[in-house]
Amino acid sequence: MLIQWFPGHMKKTKDLIVENLKLVDIVIEIIDARLPISSKNPVIDSLALDKPKVILMNKIDLANESMTQKWAKYFERENVTVVYVNSITGVGIKSVIGKCKEILKYKLEKDKVRGRINRTIRAMVVGIPNVGKSTFINKFLGKASTKTGDKPGVTRGKQWIKVGIDFELLDMPGILWPKFDDEQVGIKLASIGSIKEEILDTNELAINLIRLLRNVNITAVSERYKIIDIDKLSDREVLSKIAENRKFCITGGELDLKRASRTLLDEFQGGKLGRITLDICK
Repeated sequence: MLIQWFPGHMKKTKDLIVENLKLVDIVIEIIDARLPISSKNPVIDSLALDKPKVILMNKIDLANESMTQKWAKYFERENVTVVYVNSITGVGIKSVIGKCKEILKYKLEKDKVRGRINRTIRAMVVGIPNVGKSTFINKFLGKASTKTGDKPGVTRGKQWIKVGIDFELLDMPGILWPKFDDEQVGIKLASIGSIKEEILDTNELAINLIRLLRNVNITAVSERYKIIDIDKLSDREVLSKIAENRKFCITGGELDLKRASRTLLDEFQGGKLGRITLDICK
């Protein structure tokens, strides 16, 4: 299943990031805890080479807890600063400003010597579509300041957001990169809703998600949809079983595989299958 996605507004977002990097002190990249590597945008790394950076691993409530701990150790070994957050409940949110100030400590101390005391820290918030960026910002502020949604492409332009007296966020639209060198990365990103559905074959995506789930927790699928001997079935047969067991049919009694596919994807994205991480850390 080949997925390529780089529409015009993504190019504009990239240019917007380059244009505004000089205005900020630090870059905050939000990633999805279910895809700690696949949802980390290499374009942002290349654009923000000269800026301090902190990664927010969001949606930890949807990710496998033990796998999250393994990824925590991985990032620690790589000397990557990560804050683990749940933008819905607010877990980890309060530590973000403190972590940014810690990273910028040397720069802030130099500014104090120059007479710039208690100056405002400016942070650019970036991430691929649908990782919960707007939800994070709203929780961060304690009010609804940005549009949120469960579909990619909700935030259209940049916006400055004041946080207290000494912290500002520059919220940028979600950005993907132009080519997925690893086909599995594209499938994983599509599975969490980071790519617009209009360019996807829903049935093929659901079948590919089943294939991915076989590597991490196929039991979640068999239990959720009451499928017996799931290991003996092909991925396409599993999808048919979901339609059959949920009684999804179209005119003439034929199984409605499209509805079954949409149900599987929606319930995976919503955490109905349990806490699952698709990126495996060994």
